[in-house]
Order: sequence, then structure tokens, then C-alpha cells
Amino acid sequence: MQSTFSAAIARAPIRPYQWLVLSFGLLVLVIEGIDLQSLSLVTPVILDEWGIDRALFGPPLAGAMFGMAFGSFFGGVLGDRFGRLNMLFAAAVIFGISTILAAYTNDWLQMTVVRVLGGIGFGAAYPNAMALASDWVPERFRTYAIAALSVGIPVGTALSALIVPELLPGNGWRGTFLIFGVGSVVFGFLMILLVRESPPFLLANGKPDAARRSAARVLEGEFELLPEPPPPQQQEGERIGVFHPSNRRLNWGMGISLSAGLTYAYGILSWTPEFLTSSGFTLDQALDATFMLGIWGVIGGASAGYFTRTFGSKAVTVACAVLGVLVTVALGLTIDNMSELPSANERLLATVLVAAAGFIMSLVVANYYAMMVAGYPQSCRSGGMGAMLTIARFGGIAMVTSGGWLLNLAGDSFIAYFAVLTLIAAAFVAAALIVDRQIPPARVGEE
Repeated sequence: MQSTFSAAIARAPIRPYQWLVLSFGLLVLVIEGIDLQSLSLVTPVILDEWGIDRALFGPPLAGAMFGMAFGSFFGGVLGDRFGRLNMLFAAAVIFGISTILAAYTNDWLQMTVVRVLGGIGFGAAYPNAMALASDWVPERFRTYAIAALSVGIPVGTALSALIVPELLPGNGWRGTFLIFGVGSVVFGFLMILLVRESPPFLLANGKPDAARRSAARVLEGEFELLPEPPPPQQQEGERIGVFHPSNRRLNWGMGISLSAGLTYAYGILSWTPEFLTSSGFTLDQALDATFMLGIWGVIGGASAGYFTRTFGSKAVTVACAVLGVLVTVALGLTIDNMSELPSANERLLATVLVAAAGFIMSLVVANYYAMMVAGYPQSCRSGGMGAMLTIARFGGIAMVTSGGWLLNLAGDSFIAYFAVLTLIAAAFVAAALIVDRQIPPARVGEE
């Protein structure tokens, strides 16, 4: 039987090996989320130990995102060239080693350097995990798979908020980092042993025998794999790259909106424990609120598969922009008007709004990931996602680096910080106005 891999799996049930690939893709992002978020969770402890002001700790918090800016682009391009699985393995080893090294730092400059190194691994993981998973699943399931993977970092965030308080008393922040780092490296080796590159990628790169062996893990009987059909904008013999003219509107729309989504996300993730403790929360109460941020981030990301496929990417984008503005304004007003010793009701309201912000940011970012997987051709899928993530990281770097300064700008008021976040949330809508490859709503009965 002759068939493309995507056609062969189009109506077949999801096989155990496909679930295995998705599980490893999700888990590597969960571990990334734990490693990435762990620093912000112990920031108050490190500030006390090192005796420095929070404004000086912006560079270490932003260091990972600076590295991610380069890791996303080069990791995506190298993934398209040498294999998404190979780059995913390299990413896990790199960010695991950097977390181990972070345990031995003694000042903000040393911490910044090792976090930049880790950021290279963090950045390379996302586009390659998304591209690898999307190649292994049928089109009808792809939006759900991407949504599932997009919750990796929020899951890691939530787990960090649970695990770090348990590990800190007996291990300190340094021992905690060692545990996370070693676990990341071990997982990377386990992944390279059990997961295989996707058949479409192997076939497109001149490895038909490897593609057939890989496909045999989910296809039964005798079959001959055919190359995937080229996208309609591709001319015969042409290889479409990230910056091909046909990708122009997709690049512009994603460059703006994904930048807004990740800038908002990292602004909230990095500074929530600090602005809550500065508003009267205890560290445990702030970590509880951060846990809810992560949990509702998971729910938001996971629900993106349903919302994007049911209502279409444009409707989801517009809704997230509107809700993002409203929730951010409400959170800013709540924090600014909180009592010196917040009551239980005040803490509950702030926690609910932080959780709502987590839901919205994860939903909109997962929606963008689905748009990019659907929009970029197979030849530059990792590279396209990596390039847009690189662009987006610079906004995140600016927000995290300036977060402490923004929190200090108006004295006891945090109005400047939340005003900037509100403007960023409004920019979510660019993807609905510019991108010309929207995911349409599912037809009646298609679900």
C-alpha cells in the first residue's frame, strides 16, 4: 500500500506509541517549567541571603529568556536540519546542567550567566517538542496535542510551587536546584533511548528506510511511504523557509501577538511572588497563589484545543485580548488597594485574579502555537516557531528585567507595572487582524 504518513494515520485510532511521544514531549516541557520557574519561587530567599535589592535581581530572572531568544531560533533551525528529537535531547541536557551550575552561584552576575546558558536549552525545547508531536498525530487531533503540550510550563510552574516548599527546609535553594538539574539530564537520556524521529521528517531528509522503521511503530502490514504533499504556495523544487514571502503575514501577526503573550506570561510568572509578598502576603501564601496561577494556566492551555477547534483561532484571540485587559486592570486595582495586612477576602480576590490571568495567558499562547503548527509548512515548522519565539523572548526579557523597576516606580503603588501589562494584553488581538492562516471553526458534526 502506498500512502503518505499523514494520510495513513488520518482515520486510525491513536496508537500507544503516539501517546508515548506526546507524553515525552509534555514531560520535557514540564521539567523545563520546573527548572525555569524555580528561580522566581526562591527569589525572596536568595535576596535575603545575598542582601541585595529586588531591582538588581532582574538580570538573573531575565537571563533565561535572553538565552531562550537564541535557543528558540537556532534550536528550531537546527531541529529542521538535524532532527527535532536530537535537539530536544540536547535542550534537556543543557538546561539540566545549567540548573546544576546555578546551585553553585554566589552573586547575581554568576546567576545571570548560568541562566543565559539554561535559556538556550529552554528555548530549543519548545519548537522541537511541538514540531515532533505534530508530525506523529493526525490532523484532527493536532490542535488538541499542541494544546496539551502547551500546558507543560504551567504544569511545571504548579509543581514547582508544590515541590519547592517541601525541598527548601531540608536542602536549601542550592540543594533544590541540584535535584532539579540532575533529574533533567537523566530524563533527556531516557527520552533519546525510547523516542524516535517522525516518519515525515525522515522521509523529507532522504532517509526512507529509517522513515519506514519509524512508521512501523504505528502502522500495520506492508506499506510504502510517499512524501507529504507540498503546501499550495510552494513551487516545484522549491524549499520554503521561515522568511519566504508566503509566510509574511503569519510572521508579522505571530511576531506581535506571541511577543505580547509571552511578555505578559513571564511578567506575571516572574514577579507574582514578589508583588504579593510586598502587598502583605506571607511567602507561603504567595506560593499558594502562584500554585493557583499554574493550575489555571494548565486548565487554560489544555482547553485551547477545544476552544480553538470549536470556535476558530480568530474568535479565541479576540476573546483573550478583551478578557486579558479586564482581568489585568482588576488585578492591579485589587493589589493597589489592599490593606497593609490583607484580609482573607482580599487575599482570595487577588488569588482568583492571578489564576484568571494564568488561564488567559495560557489559552492565548496555546492558541498561537496551534496557529503556527497549522500555518508553517513541514519544511520550516520548527524554524518558524523558533523564530517567532525568539522575537517574543525579547519582550519577555524587557518585562522581566524591568519588572522590579516598574514595581518600584510609583513608590508604594504598583500602577506602572499593571498599566504596562494591560497594554501588552491588548496587543493579543494582532493575531486576529494580521494572520492570513487562521484555524477555522469546526464544522457541525466534525467533532
